Amino acid sequence: MVIAFAGLSHAFTRRRLAKSSAVAALLVMSGLALPAHAADVAACTVVLDQESGETLHRDGDCEDRFYPQSTFKLPLAMMGYDAGILTGPTAPRWDYKTEWKRPERERKAVDPTIWERDSIVWYSQEITRRLGSARFADYIAKLEYGNRDVTGGPGGTDGLTESWLMSSLSISADEQADFIRRFRTGVLPISRRAAEMTETIVPSFEAADGWIIHGKTGSGRLRDKAGKPAQNRPLGWFVGWAEKGDRKLVFARVRVADRNPKGPISFEVRDSLIADLPKLVNER
Repeated sequence: MVIAFAGLSHAFTRRRLAKSSAVAALLVMSGLALPAHAADVAACTVVLDQESGETLHRDGDCEDRFYPQSTFKLPLAMMGYDAGILTGPTAPRWDYKTEWKRPERERKAVDPTIWERDSIVWYSQEITRRLGSARFADYIAKLEYGNRDVTGGPGGTDGLTESWLMSSLSISADEQADFIRRFRTGVLPISRRAAEMTETIVPSFEAADGWIIHGKTGSGRLRDKAGKPAQNRPLGWFVGWAEKGDRKLVFARVRVADRNPKGPISFEVRDSLIADLPKLVNER
């Protein structure tokens, strides 16, 4: 049940703040530097072997659900290609409309590759509009994605075009990793071409020791008791898969910070995962 912040119970929030404060105090007293994530309200990293599902690394609040934000572009790409709305890496290319009133960076023509790379919200919303409410909800149910709630509501959000954006849909890091594993192993009820096209447009990054990481960021904020975005509760995700030779992994990292950053924290989350993953799995 959501009491203090969406996705976090009041008791859970108090526990995390108490733990973070105690850790910070000990570090200051000992003269050590305070890590950037020391005051996180919540955090999790989970890494699974793609084929076996074995947990290679798991720490933090991995069972707690949060808004998926732009990580939802992963399942949405699968839906779009499976339904025939998206047809290739660069098709369809849709023009921006001024009535959408999006930020300057989104005011351009966009194709699927640009959509994933630049995280364009209006393109996501055009896909769901073309799917329609019934087919959209049906895909969410079939894909068994998070809490499967696309009714919308919080903050006056619309279910069809905003349910994944600080609204009704939520998912845990454990569920994110499991979803990506089901996608990568061909278990999801989508066409093979839909899966291949989705893999093609997801951003890729080089990591240490020859690892190639594919994934999507997501950024937003939790909501406060009044249902408004909490400025001191930024949310950041990085979700995807990694490959090195015959080794194949899936992962999810999420953070909820206790500060008011100038920009999204998702890039911090992404870059830290890219830096950390080779070390985490080389310990095995």
